[in-house]
Amino acid sequence: MQLEIPKEVVEQATVDSGVVYQVAVLPTETEDVVDDYQDTASTTASASSSAAERPEPPVNEGEIRTVTIDTLGDQGDGITRVKRGFVVIVPDAEPDEEVTVEIETVQSNVAFASVVERSK
Repeated sequence: MQLEIPKEVVEQATVDSGVVYQVAVLPTETEDVVDDYQDTASTTASASSSAAERPEPPVNEGEIRTVTIDTLGDQGDGITRVKRGFVVIVPDAEPDEEVTVEIETVQSNVAFASVVERSK
């Protein structure tokens, strides 16, 4: 399935190009529901910050952290969340495993890390 994203949403930087998002398609019962959604969406879009005004990611490249892996992603990589729910993807890690990682790459909404030590 392919969804079309309105140009205004992309221009307001509320989504990032090349990032995979999960969406839900919900049935609408009446036109009022659609109107309410559109009002809420435009209020949210106008209130959301531009990419330059978003808070900085809570991790830095080269940083060493000890984390517990929460779950596995679609590609089989470990996923953990740090401050403010920021996602860190850790290849070769398992759920509930405590690992020390080095943050290698930081993007605005996700970071990638490698395991430097496993807790025993």
